[in-house]
Amino acid sequence: MALFSSENPHYKYNRKTLKYERIDNTFKYHLMRTLRVVIFGSVIGFGVFIALIFLIPSPAQKRLTEENDRINSQYQLLSKQLDEALEVMNLIQERDDNFYRVMLQADSIPAALRTGNITNTTRYDQWDNLRTGTIVKETSQKMDLLNRMLYTQSRSFDELVNLSKEHEDRLLHIPAIQPVSNKDLKRTASGYGRRIDPIYKTIRFHKGMDFSAPIGTDIFATANGTITSIGWKQGYGNCIVIDHGYDYVTLYAHIHKFKKGLRRGSKVSRGDVIAYVGNTGKSTGPHLHYEVRYKGVHQNPQNYYFLDLTPEEYDEMIRISSNSSQTFD
Repeated sequence: MALFSSENPHYKYNRKTLKYERIDNTFKYHLMRTLRVVIFGSVIGFGVFIALIFLIPSPAQKRLTEENDRINSQYQLLSKQLDEALEVMNLIQERDDNFYRVMLQADSIPAALRTGNITNTTRYDQWDNLRTGTIVKETSQKMDLLNRMLYTQSRSFDELVNLSKEHEDRLLHIPAIQPVSNKDLKRTASGYGRRIDPIYKTIRFHKGMDFSAPIGTDIFATANGTITSIGWKQGYGNCIVIDHGYDYVTLYAHIHKFKKGLRRGSKVSRGDVIAYVGNTGKSTGPHLHYEVRYKGVHQNPQNYYFLDLTPEEYDEMIRISSNSSQTFD
């Protein structure tokens, strides 16, 4: 048998002769045919090889993909937890600015100081080329923001602790009780404001509050402080002036006598007996004239009994003191 058989000849139509002419399967024909088959097979094989390499992952690639997916899921979970933590921090900061710092008379912290400049930085660009770069970058930014907010809030709480200690001391130095025992409010006489002068019978501004009481009734310091004046004062008779600090000063007038041992510079605490009710100076009867000053300006004393009176008692005191049209001094 010949290497390339001609048992199956091929025919080609000749348009000139209008006949089919036989074409013998020559060696060249069979060689070219074989080459075409080999080349076509090689191309198909190479394509399959490429597909196996790039389209069908290897076990190592499959493990790497699974690991990346797992890491991506963990980052998404972490990102969600960071969102929840940031929401809690925002609530804490809101309470810090709108409650704690207001109560302690402290300035609020600017938002720029709380958050810093987290987003305007190039240090997160290193994650851009990663497959999970977006979630990693966002999570890193949230983590840095949370750390910044925690640091600022920690510093804020440290400040508030110091302010609260100072505030506690401040509260002890703010007038907060009545200067005489007056549980039933029967000793409430004339209040603060425009009143008829008992001697000159003209309308004058009464800068304090009067409490009627028998001579010798205890007079109390209404807050912690230092006596800056003790003795006779024109119009006030025997009087005591106490500087409480924090810009608060109180005055007690028409005193019968001072408690023994007190002098200028003596320290007193809220509730200490400092003197006894009298009728000295410009006075028409035994009583205590009491004044409160803040930053040198006279205040209505009835606003400084918040440790002594219930809301109902406070309202009753205002009614009684407002009805009195004439003072004792």
